Amino acid sequence: MATQKDDDVNFTGSLARIGVAIFLVFALALFLLWRIDNPRAERIRTALIDRVIPNMDWAMAPVSKASQMVKNFQSYDRIYSQNQELRRELQRMKAWREAALQLEQENARLLDLNKVKLSAKLSFISGKVLTDSGSRFRQSAIINLGQLDGVTEGWAAMDGLGLVGRIAGVGKSSSRVLFVTDTSSSIPVLIKPSNQRAILSGDNTLTPTLQFIESYQQVKPGDRIVTSGDGGVFPAELLVGQVTLGADSQFRAQLAADFRRLEFLRVIRYAPTAPINEPDRLIGPILPDTFASEVVE
Repeated sequence: MATQKDDDVNFTGSLARIGVAIFLVFALALFLLWRIDNPRAERIRTALIDRVIPNMDWAMAPVSKASQMVKNFQSYDRIYSQNQELRRELQRMKAWREAALQLEQENARLLDLNKVKLSAKLSFISGKVLTDSGSRFRQSAIINLGQLDGVTEGWAAMDGLGLVGRIAGVGKSSSRVLFVTDTSSSIPVLIKPSNQRAILSGDNTLTPTLQFIESYQQVKPGDRIVTSGDGGVFPAELLVGQVTLGADSQFRAQLAADFRRLEFLRVIRYAPTAPINEPDRLIGPILPDTFASEVVE
């Protein structure tokens, strides 16, 4: 049994040696064939290449597939990088879009301010609302105009449509605007077309009450409300709103100003003329007694 196994091993080894020898001889002959510089050898080489190479497609298929996979992966990586860059660009465009919308809204607010028709005698300065405290007990806002801008306490403040309030406190670079809706606000107004005088009193709602109307029978909902100029606080003919009838059957003012979207305010410069208490001084200055007697003579 052991002898048969040894014979099998010797036979396999002999076949291996013979195969290696044949391969070496074939490789040496192929090398010599490739090295011979002869027209006949060249024709043999060409015929051999034409015969062998087309039949090697099956051997090159894995290499071709691997190369194609590498190219596809590189293409996918480039597409992924471009997609990420486009996403970042889209985020930047969204940020620019938001900034453009905000600028468009601010521009619209400023255009609204310019639509307000004011008397040629009045001048104004526009400012931006910094903060507001629309609480239940106080209705006011802070704007970025102050003493350095020449703002004086008591001046009227308007938005793009109507009266908002008055300057109630002035700092160097900011001021506080007290809304007409505040409970401490009382403004003399005029109701048109009946020209009925009244007092607009705030009650912390968007529809302040109209009190002390001269003749209630001549007032009806929809009438226009403007400032009367009485008291010398506000200039006359500033738009306030229109008359409306509240749920308590009391006349109220539907304000023209949009208090829910206050971004810019127009502060009206107003210096009321001093009252004339001594009309005789308009004729001329008071002369001394001695000089007056000389003139008479």
